[in-house]
This record gives sequence, structure tokens and C-alpha cells, in this order.
Amino acid sequence: MAIVPFGQQRLTPPKILSLGFILLIAAGALLLCLPAASTGERISFIDALFMATSATCVTGLAVIDTGTQLTVFGQIVLLVLFQFGGLGFVTMATLITLVLNKRISLKERLLLQESMNQNSMQGIVRLIQRVLLYSLVIQLSGAILLAARFTLDMPFGKAMYYGLFHSISIFNNAGFDLFGDIHGPFSGLTRYAEDPIVNITSMLLIFLGGIGFIVLSDVIDYPKRKRLTLHSKVVLSTSAVLILGGAAVFFWLELNSTLKPLHAGGKIMASFLQAITPRSGGVTTIEIPLLRESTQFLMILLMFIGAAPGSTGGGIKITTFAILASTAYAKIRGREDIVMFRHRISKENVYRAITMTLLSLMLVVSATMLLSVTESADFLTVLFEAVSAFGTSGITMGLTPELTTMGKALVIILMFVGRIGPLTLAYALKPKNSKELYRYPEGNITIG
Repeated sequence: MAIVPFGQQRLTPPKILSLGFILLIAAGALLLCLPAASTGERISFIDALFMATSATCVTGLAVIDTGTQLTVFGQIVLLVLFQFGGLGFVTMATLITLVLNKRISLKERLLLQESMNQNSMQGIVRLIQRVLLYSLVIQLSGAILLAARFTLDMPFGKAMYYGLFHSISIFNNAGFDLFGDIHGPFSGLTRYAEDPIVNITSMLLIFLGGIGFIVLSDVIDYPKRKRLTLHSKVVLSTSAVLILGGAAVFFWLELNSTLKPLHAGGKIMASFLQAITPRSGGVTTIEIPLLRESTQFLMILLMFIGAAPGSTGGGIKITTFAILASTAYAKIRGREDIVMFRHRISKENVYRAITMTLLSLMLVVSATMLLSVTESADFLTVLFEAVSAFGTSGITMGLTPELTTMGKALVIILMFVGRIGPLTLAYALKPKNSKELYRYPEGNITIG
């Protein structure tokens, strides 16, 4: 891991990324504490910290209602936070540097490499320029489509603002919305459950934000290069399996339950949106507490897997899941190498995937146990909320607004670790590397 000088300190890129997110969250919390940010009484610091963390970590869990308890100033603070949090504060800082026509230093290139989960610095600045361009075009397109639909329900100016806010929120997988009361029957986009414009636009925004900017750039270059990288093939194929499989299972489980009042097209759209949104989207058109327990558990699994590396989403990541599945398949077939699309996967990647999954499981299990003690809720609700926070999904079964102070603190930690990644945090906290001077003899342990 490269060491980057930073003042009198010597900070690695993971440390700088972690500290950057902490400073961004702290600044957001202080702004949300201002009287100008709330419509009623001033927001308590723990609630402001929770909302700032949720916005910066693009989660979407909320302890206060964004649409009614925050002023336009407070909402704009959240919007800026999840724009910086989704694209990455390093990426946004690079935008400012490029606008000022300044040179990107080696230190900044190392930070960009770490923030985008790249293996090398080659072409990293060009990738960031593309990320900014694609993000702007996609978010503006989504804002126009949503605003055009909202003009049927509200004044033009308000529809424009709602369209822009929700497009940025959904693309960055933040999951915040300005509709309804978080305690009420029409939370999220439930009123648009059968609306094709809102549903299709939301699904596209979540998908494009969740596949990762590396894949997005690769797909756009496909007509010229006539090929996709291994990373893009794995992300797109695994995403297709999870979306199609998730939608089919959701449709089957909820056909005679929450989907029953909807017409045929509405049933299909709702099934696909609810299969895509656990990827970190956070917007729903079906009331999650009304789902069957089996469906809720399906969403827990999808939230835990999450989105792709280098995207606006969280979770253990699609590529991690794909490598684990391929490793299990190879071992079952008695093969030595793990092969995906005629490429052998290195043992380093396999070890990284296993480590990432184990750390994530340990974190979620520990947090769930603690939340079971601090909160008055059934186990599935607590588990759902913990995985939603870790996967930065922002989907809730109604527990978040009722969290105790200790519960809020635990969820804040989950959201933070889920956004920066357990491995990045582990690298940030690890002591200075020391070279091993000897190796122990190899031993055998019986497994299975």
C-alpha cells in the first residue's frame, strides 16, 4: 500500500478516504443542526448526525421526514451530501481541480485509484472525467423525465425541484424522497406503484448508478472496442441473474399478497423495482412491512450482496458474490482453478472476496445482536434494518424512526463502514507494514 505524505502525518489512501468521509459527515451534521435547516424545533445533534451519515453514505434511512421536517435549505444540504457521497468526495475535488485547470498530483491520483477501486493509476483521470460527464447527463435526463411526470400532480416549479432532487437521490442510490410521512401509509413512491414513467426511470437510475462507472464507461466504448473487460462481463451477467431471479421470486411470493391490488403491468413493474432497489436504491413502491417474511428475507440477501465496485452502492459487492459462487462451483467440480469467462481468477482476489464477506458477516451479526438488545422489535425487523444500513440500501421496515439513541449510534457506524467498505477501514486502521522474516511449517486441518 503506497504511503502518501499529508502534512506532518504519513497517511495511506484508505486513511485519507475514511477521514474525508468523517469530515464531510461532521460538516453536514453541523449544518443540519442550524435553525434554518428545520421547519419546527431545531434538530438534535444525534438526529442531524444520523441524517448526515445516511446522506453522505448514500443510505436513505431517516429518523426525521425529509419532506416535512426539513426546509429547502436542509434538503439542499442532504442533496449536496449524497452527491458528494455517491460520486465520492475525491471525485468531486478532482472536478474542482479540473475546472481550475490545475495539474492532478501523484497523491491525488493514488486517492482516485483507491476511491474507484482500481488496480492501477493508468487512465484514472480520464475515467474520472467520464464519470463526471456520465453522471451529469444521466441525472439531468432522469430529472427531466421525473419532473415532466410530477407536473401532473403539483405546480411547475415544485415539480422541477422534486424531479431534480429525486433523480440525484435515486442515481446516487441515496434513497431519500420528499413524499409522505415516514410513519404514514404513503412513504416513498408507493403512490406511483403503477406509473410506468416513475418506475422505469427509477429502475434505470438505480441500475446505472449501481453497476459502477468502470462498467458504464466500458459499455459506452463497446461499439469502438467490440469487447468488454472481464470485470464488466461479471458485473453485467451477475446483475442480470440477480434482477431477473429476484423479480421472479418476488412476483411468485407476493402475487396473492401485496401485488394483488395492482394490474398486470403494475405487478411486473413492482416486482422488478423491488428486485433492483435492494442493490442500494432505497426507493420502494410497495410497503415493505406488509411483505411476507420470506420476501423480506429475500430482500435481506439482495441488500447484503449490494451493487458493483466503483459505484454509488454498498454491500459486499456483486463481484465478491460472483467470485464466491465460482469458487464453490470449482471446488464441487474438483477443479484447481477458478475460471470466469475463460479467465483464471487469482488467489489474491479469492482471498479478498472471502475476507470481505467474513468481515461483513461479522459486522452485521454483531450489530444485529446489539440492536436486538437496545431496540424493542422482532428479530427479522432488526436484521433487516442492520443489513439495510450496512448495504446502504435505505429500505426500512419502520424501525429506523423509532430507534433509541444507542440504536442510532450503531446504525451510524454500520452506514459508515458499509459505504467505505470493511476492507478499506481495515487497511486504514492497520499498523505499519513489517516484513515477515520467517515462515511457519505447513499444517493440515480437516474440513467438512
